[in-house]
Order: sequence, then C-alpha cells, then structure tokens
Amino acid sequence: MNVVVVESPAKAKTIGKYLGKDYEVLASYGHVRDLPPKDGSVRPDEDFAMDWEIDSQSVKRIKAIADAVKQADRLVLATDPDREGEAISWHLLEALTKRRVLKDVEVQRVAFNAITKTAIQEAMRHPRAIDMELVDAYLARRALDYLVGFTLSPVLWRKLPGARSAGRVQSVALRIVCDRELEIEKFRAEEYWTVDADLVSGSSSAFRAKLVTFEGEKLKKLSIKDRAMATAAAEAIKAADLAISAVEAKPAKRNPPPPFTTSTLQQEAARKLGFNAQRTMRTAQKLYEGVNIGGETVGLITYMRTDGVDMAQEAVSQVRDVISQRYGSLYSPGSPRVYKSKQRNAQEAHEAIRPTSFSRAPEDLHLDADQSRLYELIWKRAVASQMESARFERTTIDIESADKQLALRATGSVLLFDGFLTLYQEGRDDEDEEGETRLPKVEQGASAEAQKTHADQHFTQPPPRFTEASLVKRLEELGIGRPSTYASTLTVLREREYVRMEKNRFIPEDKGRVVTAFLENFFERYVEYDFTADLEDQLDKVSRGDLDWKKLLRDFWTNFSGDVEKIGELRIGEVLEALNEALAPHIFPEKEDGSDPRLCPSCNEGRLSIRLGKFGAFLGCSNYPDCKFTRPLGATDEAPAAEGDGALGEDPDSGETVYLKDGRFGAYVEIAVAGEEKPKRSSLPKGWSKDDVTLEKALRLLSLPRTVGLHPEDGDVIEAGLGRYGPFVKHGKLYANLPNIEEVFEIGLNRAVTVLAEKKASRGAPQALKDLGEQDGEPVRVMNGRYGPYIKYKKTNATIPRGTDPESIDLETAMKLVAEKEAKGGKKPARKKAPAKKKATAKKKATAKKA
Repeated sequence: MNVVVVESPAKAKTIGKYLGKDYEVLASYGHVRDLPPKDGSVRPDEDFAMDWEIDSQSVKRIKAIADAVKQADRLVLATDPDREGEAISWHLLEALTKRRVLKDVEVQRVAFNAITKTAIQEAMRHPRAIDMELVDAYLARRALDYLVGFTLSPVLWRKLPGARSAGRVQSVALRIVCDRELEIEKFRAEEYWTVDADLVSGSSSAFRAKLVTFEGEKLKKLSIKDRAMATAAAEAIKAADLAISAVEAKPAKRNPPPPFTTSTLQQEAARKLGFNAQRTMRTAQKLYEGVNIGGETVGLITYMRTDGVDMAQEAVSQVRDVISQRYGSLYSPGSPRVYKSKQRNAQEAHEAIRPTSFSRAPEDLHLDADQSRLYELIWKRAVASQMESARFERTTIDIESADKQLALRATGSVLLFDGFLTLYQEGRDDEDEEGETRLPKVEQGASAEAQKTHADQHFTQPPPRFTEASLVKRLEELGIGRPSTYASTLTVLREREYVRMEKNRFIPEDKGRVVTAFLENFFERYVEYDFTADLEDQLDKVSRGDLDWKKLLRDFWTNFSGDVEKIGELRIGEVLEALNEALAPHIFPEKEDGSDPRLCPSCNEGRLSIRLGKFGAFLGCSNYPDCKFTRPLGATDEAPAAEGDGALGEDPDSGETVYLKDGRFGAYVEIAVAGEEKPKRSSLPKGWSKDDVTLEKALRLLSLPRTVGLHPEDGDVIEAGLGRYGPFVKHGKLYANLPNIEEVFEIGLNRAVTVLAEKKASRGAPQALKDLGEQDGEPVRVMNGRYGPYIKYKKTNATIPRGTDPESIDLETAMKLVAEKEAKGGKKPARKKAPAKKKATAKKKATAKKA
C-alpha cells in the first residue's frame, strides 16, 4: 500500500481517482505545525532554535496519516511545488518521525504543476528527496518574520499606544503607501497650456497638429504658462506661412505579453475584474484544485504561485494548434515565442499560469461567476502569448513656418494587422489607452493652412494613489516580498486599519502614517526598499544553496537587536518631537498668512504637538490642562473641538455643536442637547468616510430612528433606523434589513410594509443560498437563517464566521466548519440523560425490594 499526502481534501479526492486502489490519498489541510505566537519560539541565543506547535485539528490529521503509514510500504509527500509546499512536506516528515511510524517505510517527495492524470502519473515516476535548501530558505524567512514582528511590535505598543504591529514586508508596503500620500500633499499644481491647430494641405481632409516650437524655442510641457502666451501662439499660427516640412511613415510592432505569473495575474484581475489579491488567489486555487466536469474533477489551470513566464513544450504545441484552428495560420507566428522574466528575484522553477488544456475554451465550461471570469482571463492571456504581433504604421507629419520660428507636429498610427489584439489587450494603470489616429496623405513641401486653433488650459496632476494592481506591481519592481504573500500582506494593512480603501485606492490612516514615521526615524534601515530587497536576494541564495541560513540570521540579528535596545532608552517626549518634525507637512501645513501653523487656535499661546491616547495619536495643546484643545491628525479646521475631535457646526434647532469623533469601534457623530442626560450619538454607516461627513449628513444620522408611519394591520408604529447590523425598519419585535443607508431616510409606508412582510415570510423556513455539493452522499448547503448564514450538513448547523462572504464558501471550507462544530459538541449526545434514567431505575428497584 502507498500513502500519498497532499494539502487539501479536494485535491486528495481527485488524485485518489487518478492513482487507483493501490494508493490511499490523505490531506494535511495545509501546514500541520507553526511557531507558537509567543516570546521564545525562535531563540537567537541558542543558534536560532525554533519551537513548533501542532494545533488540535492538526493532531487528529497527523494521527490519521500516521495510522495509514503504519500499514504502508511507501509514503509519498505530494504537497505544492514551491518553497511553502516543500516546508509542509518537511513538517510532515518531522512529525511522523517523532511518532516513530516510518521504520521500513520508503519516503519520497513528488511535485506536479497541474492536477491532471498525465501530470500526476509523470510526477509519480520521478520521485526525489525533500529539497533541504528550499526548507532552509523557508526556515530563514519564517524566523526573520517572527523576530521582526515579535521584537518590533512590543516597541510600537510601548512608544505608540494604538499601534497594532509591524512586519518585515508589511511595514515597507505601508511606507510605499505613506510616501505616495506625502508626495500628493506636497504637490502644488502648475498651470500650463497646449496649443493645437486643425490643418489642411491641398485637398486633404483636416488633421490636428500640436505646436512644438514657438519663437524659435522647442516647447516643453510647462513652457506655455498662461493664457496670454497661449493666445499669442495661436495668433502666430494663423498668421504664419506654413508648409509640410517632413512626412515619415514607419512600421511598428506590438508583441503580446507573456502568460501570467502570480503577480501579473493579481494585477490584471484587479484592473479588469475588480478582484482584490485575496479574491484572485482564492479563485485561482479552486481552478487549480479542480472543478467537476462530466462527473470527474479536473484541474483547469497549472499551479498559481509562480514567477515563471514560460510554458512547457507540449503546452506551446497545443496552443499553437488552437490558434491555427480558431484564428487561422496568419495569427500563429513561424516559431514559438520564448519569454524570460525581467523581474528582480524572479524564481522561474515553474511554468507560468496557464490552462491545463487549451481545448477547454471558457465558453464551453459551466463555472461559477468568479471562476468563469478568472479562467477566461488566464486562457486568453496564455493563448495570446503565442499569437502573432500586432502591426501598425506610425506616421509623423512635421509642419514649419517659412521663418522656422514656429513648428507643429501631427502623429498617428494605423492598425494594419491586429494579431494578438484580436483576443487580448493588457490593462494599464493610470494611463489613457492608446488611441488610433489616421492621418491624411500629404506631400512634403506642400503648403498648409490653419483652419482653426485650440488653446487649452491644463494643470499638472499629483501622482495617483496606489490601487492593488499598481501597489503589487511596485512591490515586485522593488523586489520586496514574494508575489505569493502579497495578498495576505495587503489584507493585514487593512485589518490593522493602517490604510483604508476609497474608490479602490489605498489611503493611509493617521495611525499608519505615525507608525511609518516612527520606523523611518528610529528603524530606518529596516523599512528601506533596498535593504528589504537585498534580504530577499539573500533568501534566494539560501534556496540555491549559496548561503547558510543561520549565517543570514546571525548577521541580521546582530544589528537588529542592537537597534532595538537603543530605542528602549528613548523617552516618549523624544519620540513625539521626532514625529512632529517628520509629519509636519501633513499635520502642520503652512498657512497662507505665514503665521505659525503650530500655534494653538484656541488659547493662542500654546503649541500643538502629537499626543498619544488609548486609541491612537491626535494633536493637543502644550498648555494642557489649562487649554484642552485637540483635533485629529491631518485636520485643518482650526475651530475648538471637544475632547480630541472635530466640530462640524451648530444644530439649527438646538444651537448645540455637532461633533465628529473617533471611538473604540470607529467614527461617530455626537450632539449634547441641554436637558438630556446623555449625548445623542450615531455611528457612521458602512461606506461613509469621515472625510465626507458634513453637518447636514451628521444631522440626518442623529435624526434616527424616525417614524415611517402606522402599520395598516394593527396601527403600531413602524420605525426606520441604523443598528449594529446596518439600516433597518422595525415593527414591534420584527426587524427587516434595508439594502442601503439612503433608504432609511427616504423609505415610505408602503415600501416599509412590503419589506416587513417579506422578512416575516422568510422567517418561516431557512432559505438555501448556495448548493456546495455532496459529502458521503449527503447535500451540503449554505443556508440563510434567522441569525445569519450557516452551513447545513445532515443534522449539523455550522455558523459561518462574521465577516465571511457566504458566496466565498466552498465545499472544503464548509466541511471544516462542520467538523469544528461537531468537535465542539454540535450534536446533542444522547447519553446526557443516562444518569437521570439510571438513578430512577435504581430508585424503582430499591422500592420493590423494600416492598
């Protein structure tokens, strides 16, 4: 008997079918061991000894694997073909060795890039030993992340109350976002003008040309600074004796981009599909592990954690056949295209992400929405990568005045052959798509006439904030982190509330900027882009066997621990003054009248400075407690505010001030009305940003709950309000959620009665939201219950964790939740009543004996 271990049960099921009855395939459910989240798990003083912990669920899984191995002749570790997969195999081997079940058992490691019958059988024919160089690289990376996190985070907690954590890659990613925000704040728009003219030459149609030389000087972007100069230039064009000085037409090509890597897939899915990195990787995992096609589970794409940009030879041959069949031989180049990665730190041990079979066209598969869209993107990109180049003709027409003091230029391109563009065009960040402009045929030396001139005003724009796609691209360009970790890194930044997302752009929160400023001032080396990238280079050397992993750790720890000790001696006052200076452009912007931006606007004597509170940093007056003026970081409103928060204005009805405040559970608005015991408060609803809250919006929130009307059936009041779970309408004890906050303010009686009736009807029986498939012949479903969505399997109802999208739940995740619920006692054991029954029986016997 052969025992094969993979990560997921879905993969185990599929591989088991491919290998047959002589193989038992079991799942480890990912990592079986990890470093305990406490001090001492990595001990530098003991040559970086590491303690590993097995959680309760993994104990059961290791036991099941160990029991199977006892009856086996061979153990095959078939985890993912990357550094993390190698580490999982090593952890399994270590855990099984401790259980002493590997005597007389042959241990082999296999890796496959796709879950297809051919790929798996081929891998099984070429087993190998565990690659300890990859394992060493994993151990070094894990130790580094642990040492940085568990050494630096406590420093943050002591020096910056409200700060959550720091991380080796996380902190650098945050710095990139904060640096961009600082660029935007420092940016000062400059006015500039462009001058164009609509020209004709002979009998040609009109074409537009741009002024490039004026008064004998070549123009740059900002050369024409005002309307007067632009008007003078336009008049000069009208008065000039113009002629065509040159006509040049050049052929040009655009080559297709390579197939996806992990990073480029995340970028393109963000641009074209609106997926964040986490959603992209979750969906790609499902496509890799396989979907049901014709009663058989089939892996649709190759492994999705890769830096490689090439494809296997058989895949290239297959895709070239598909191109010829679908698009014709003109679209298939004479020889296959070969790609090489240009990214720093690229590891090209694996293929690019591609379909396992190009004959499975997207339109022929019946997948769920996310899987269908992502598979189509992967299929098109991979096919396009082997298609013919697009061919253009780029034309330039130069026009000059007779005295050479003035020149214009017209440029255009004509698509001669669309090539790969017939199937796929790569998305872009913050750029206009290249348009196609066709220019008329004109003769060199022919005269030209300006029919109309255009003088347009422009202002320079600040650099754009990062999207997920552009931030991932920037991290990769700098060689920071690994593409497979970007999804979790960006998720942590959001969860720590160091950043927020607005219009799919990263905006640093004040606490994120404070943390970054602190690290830049006191741990500058560890958030430098080059230092972090060089560390990645060293980790790659470890994986190649060119560097000892413990030497890497010793060199790092010597400097890092010394820097941490120095910071421990700093007083809080020194830290705050350094932050005041570092964040000055953000928190103390210059005033137009030139007065001191740090002068307290309330007492006009004290100076504003950063203060640290339980929930983070704010600005306060140096004359505290005599002056209690405070305001949030970055606020520019200089009106006095109450207890650290901003005044929005006065309520016209009561004359009292309405405040926008930050609380433990987020931002809220508040008004204290005379005669009332407690201030009235309302949290900001989901989707509302603090920056967008006005006095009018605050008053609308504070007006809730409001009376909608009387219910026609019983005459009781129907109210609309905002609660813990969002906007609602209420009748008696019946609550019904509303789709958005705006409806709370606008909903009428008829709509409210309908919503309540629908809610009442839905409470009669839980509704199935999603069928996940079957487990042991029993259906597994996502249900919508009275208290929220849950998993239904047999007699077990497993709650879905709050914040988890029910649509993201798959069969594997559902069965994990079911197993956890059953382990906690999800089913009522019948034996609970046994003691009472036994006692009653004993009493009955005693009575009979006495009689």
